[in-house]
Amino acid sequence: MTDHSEIKYVIAIASGKGGVGKSTVSVNLAVALAQTGAATGLLDADVYGPSIPMMMGVRRMPQSNGKKILPLEAHGVRLMSLGFLMPDGAPTVWRGPLVAGAVQQLLRDVEWGPLEYLLIDLPPGTGDAQLTLAQSTTLAGAVIVTTPQDVAMQIASKALAMFREVNVPILGIVENMSQFVCPHCGSASAIFKRGGGRRASESLGVPFLGEIPLDSMICQTGDRGAPIPTMHPDSPVAEAFRQIAGNLVERVRAEAASGPVIRMGP
Repeated sequence: MTDHSEIKYVIAIASGKGGVGKSTVSVNLAVALAQTGAATGLLDADVYGPSIPMMMGVRRMPQSNGKKILPLEAHGVRLMSLGFLMPDGAPTVWRGPLVAGAVQQLLRDVEWGPLEYLLIDLPPGTGDAQLTLAQSTTLAGAVIVTTPQDVAMQIASKALAMFREVNVPILGIVENMSQFVCPHCGSASAIFKRGGGRRASESLGVPFLGEIPLDSMICQTGDRGAPIPTMHPDSPVAEAFRQIAGNLVERVRAEAASGPVIRMGP
């Protein structure tokens, strides 16, 4: 099957463990990139817990052009998720080969059209979905999302090592939940720890893309399907995502400065 669409940069968003806010980072980062004017897509490859339909406020079924699935769109981002194709509340109880097959189908059978960036929100861990992605398409690189605790950093380092093992560039580390900002007085408290992401980037020899505070606004907007850069563009959290998006663009272009446009499919 031939795919005539062109995706310039395919970026994996990964984590070593669940609960670090990887999907939240993926959603808000995609919207921040789209707001720069770049054609941006977001593929929810977290087949065990597809949450992007809720966080982007889209619940309808995608259409087909007779050959391929047409992505949905919200907040300026083209979207595809297994969550669009399954009944609400249906559990995903799959073994490794089925996971790998689902990721391949989501990559192969969607008519994305021309994109500057395609962000792929992976399941947590270092299993079949990650390996399938690395083997199915040429990645511009991977972003590792973590939280400040030492244990989270140790687990994130395993995800980083896995991508290095399959020769995928590490674009950088994003530290989520870096500190809690009181909505009443504005003071910041390091609930978990402080500076763990930056220390990990230095010890692992990868760039530090930035940190995102722990803010109740992120949870509220995610539940409402209204990402922070859209609903609260002047907030410090939105600015944090914009800064990370800018740093990511610089890293992607530095890694792929001499590389060709990536074509999805055969």
